Amino acid sequence: MEIAQSSDEPEQLRTRLRKMSDAQLVNFGKAARFLCRDPKCSEVFKRQLEETKTEWRRRHPKAQ
Repeated sequence: MEIAQSSDEPEQLRTRLRKMSDAQLVNFGKAARFLCRDPKCSEVFKRQLEETKTEWRRRHPKAQ
């Protein structure tokens, strides 16, 4: 699974994330989170991590 694709526009990234299974999404998020631990983390990785979190929340909304 490829983490960084600088050519990914936000909508392309969202589409890619929607096509992933839950397990793939978790693995992708873990990889992005690992890469974001570096203080010099690229904005690309930060955006990917945020989009991954957003997709997870969309799939698994909290019960109210």
